[in-house]
Order: sequence, then C-alpha cells, then structure tokens
Amino acid sequence: MRRRHEEEDHVNHEAWAIPYGDLITLLLAFFVVMYAVSSVNEGKYRVLSDSLTAAFRGTPKATVPIQIGDKVVKVQRDDTVAGITPTQALKLASPMASEQTSLVEQFQRMGRDLEKDGGDGPGLRQLADQVELAMAELIEKNLVTVTRKPLWVEVEIKTDILFPSGSAQIQPEAVDILGRIASILEPLGSPIRVEGHTDNQPIRTLQFPSNWELSAARAGRIVRLFEERGIGPERMSVAGQGEYQPVADNATPEGRNRNRRVTVVLDMPPALKPRQELVVPAQAGPAPPPASRETAP
Repeated sequence: MRRRHEEEDHVNHEAWAIPYGDLITLLLAFFVVMYAVSSVNEGKYRVLSDSLTAAFRGTPKATVPIQIGDKVVKVQRDDTVAGITPTQALKLASPMASEQTSLVEQFQRMGRDLEKDGGDGPGLRQLADQVELAMAELIEKNLVTVTRKPLWVEVEIKTDILFPSGSAQIQPEAVDILGRIASILEPLGSPIRVEGHTDNQPIRTLQFPSNWELSAARAGRIVRLFEERGIGPERMSVAGQGEYQPVADNATPEGRNRNRRVTVVLDMPPALKPRQELVVPAQAGPAPPPASRETAP
C-alpha cells in the first residue's frame, strides 16, 4: 500500500500581532480617559454631579439653582455684609492679614493726624523747637537748614563747607561746626540717621567708583565724628543716597551746590513719644475664662 505522508503542523509567526494590537488599543483608550479626566470643567462637572445625584436619589423637593464658578458667601464684618469668594474669605479670616491691615490703618491714621496738626505732633514740635533754638546762629549764617517733616525733623548741612570736591575728608574749618551740632544733638536722645547726597556729576576713582560710595563715605565720616563727640553709636545709622534725591536742578552750578549736602534726620525721642502710638492686635487664641463674681471674704 501507498503510505500516507504525515502533514506537518503549520506555525503562525504573526500570532503576536493580535494581543499587541489589543494592548495598543487599551493604552490609547487609557490615555484618552486620563486626558479627559485632567481637563474637567469645574462648572460642567458640578452640573453633571448634581444631575446624577437627582437621578439616583430622586428630584429635590425645592428648586435650587446650580451655581457655576466660585460660590459667593456672605461675611459679617463691622456690621456690614460683603459678597466675597471663598479665597477672599480665607484671607479675611487670617490673623496675620488682619494684623497687617490694622497696622497699616494705624500708620495712615497717624500720618493724617500729624498733617492736621500742622505737620508735626506735640513731641515732634518740641524737638524741632529745641533744634532751631540751639542752631539759631548756624541757621542765620546759612550753614544749616532745619526742616519739619510730618514724622521727623531734618537738619541739612551743605557739603561745600564740609568736604572738598570728590573727597570724604572733613575740612578743618567744618570740624568745629559739626562739633557744635553734635553737642546740640547729644542731650536730645533722638535717633539719628545721617544721609549723604551728591550732584549728578560722575566720579570714577579707585576709592569712589560712583556717587553711591562717595555719599555713603561722607555720611559715615560724620557719624564717626558724632560718636567721638559723645553721641551713642546705637542711636545712629548711615544712608548713602547718591545723586538720586535732588532738591534742585543739576543743570546749574547753584542747583548742583544745593544737591551736594548731608542731611541729619532726627526721629522723635522716646521720652517725647505719645503713649500707645500703635495698638498691635493680639494673636487669636482661646478666650479667657469669665471672671468670677464672688468676692473674697
């Protein structure tokens, strides 16, 4: 008999393509779902959520409008009702924000009170009167100028009598003038800030690359002299203003001469400051227990 040849099984080498295609399809669907979830519109999501809730739990008895966006809440503050968002409500509820707002309001109120009082308060007026009386001779000689500001007193000294051009070394004839000013300021006890100012003429030296360094060096040199004459260093500070706080036009020699100056800023002495200038609100905490009405035997 003729033998029947056994047929060999055929091996399909492309069988992997079917599960691979399924995997790619599932990954595509997964990323589409993730993208859709990541870009949910909050208003539409709230509408969908409320609709599903009504469908599964029954229609609410009362008709309530659906709010899209930030819900407006009512906050009672200082006997007034204001419509604000939840973010603004949190800011108003923050003790830190409340304290900062209170401090700013108090500073503004102090400034308005001082302006109504003619530009200075009683303690500041007393300080200005003492300075003007003690420096009357220097004021008459046009060596210094005393200016009253709402919160401080300025004593302006022209630098053409203090320093040579482009230098921070005090001229010998100016040492006596500064010594007299120091003797006047020492017993007052007021904080002192010495500010140096220049004109807009550029300076580029090894010691002073710009007017910043020159103005600060001049102010620092005067502070050192004041310290040598007995003024406590803890009362003083130095500020170099450069050419950026002019009081006159730098286009003329007269204006540049006015801008080259040293200003001694005097704050109100602690002894003359009115009590309870600022009322700092206490941090929120548990309320103290009510006082007992029982009297001691």
